[in-house]
Amino acid sequence: MLVQISHERSQALLRQRNLFALSSAGLAIALVIAGGLAATRNREVVLVPTTRAPLTISSAGVSAQYMEFVTRDAALMLLNRSPEGLDYWMSQILELADPAANGKLKADLVRIVEEQRGSDVTQAFVIKELKVDPSGLTSEVKGTLKTFVGATVIASDERRFRFSWTYQGLRLALAGFAQLPLDDKNKESK
Repeated sequence: MLVQISHERSQALLRQRNLFALSSAGLAIALVIAGGLAATRNREVVLVPTTRAPLTISSAGVSAQYMEFVTRDAALMLLNRSPEGLDYWMSQILELADPAANGKLKADLVRIVEEQRGSDVTQAFVIKELKVDPSGLTSEVKGTLKTFVGATVIASDERRFRFSWTYQGLRLALAGFAQLPLDDKNKESK
C-alpha cells in the first residue's frame, strides 16, 4: 500500500514537473520573440504637445514637423543675440550640435563672440519662411535680420540660412549652418 501511494505521489510530482518545464519553455520562447521584436522595431517617443498636435519622434527617421520645430528654435537661438548673453548663447548652440561637428561650430561661434563682445550690437531675426527636407536632413530659414546699436536699427536685411542636421537614434543634432544668397525671384519682385 505504501508503494502504491508513493508511486501515485511520484507520478503527480512528475506531472507537475513536466507542466512546469513546458510552461518555462513556452515563456522562454515568448521572451525570445518579444526581445527580437523589440530589437528590430523602430523606437518611438511621444513628446509633450507644444503646438497644435501631439508630436512623436521615431528611430525610423525624423518627421518633417519635428524638424520644423527644431529648426525654428535653432534659428531663433542662433540669430537672436546680444553682447550680454554671448556665453549662454554659445553654450546652448553647442549643446544642440552634433559631436562630430562640435569643433567646427565652436570655432565659428568663438569668432562671432570675439567680434561682438564688448560692443552694443544686437541682432534680431524674424522668420518669414521655413522649409525642411527630412530625407536630406537640411532646412532653410528665410526672414529679416535686424541689427541694432543700442536702440537704433542700423540694418534690416532679408537673409536666408541653411541648417544641416544629423539624426542618430532619436537625436536630431546640428551639423552646420550657412548663410545662402537670396534667390533671383525675390530680388526681381522688390
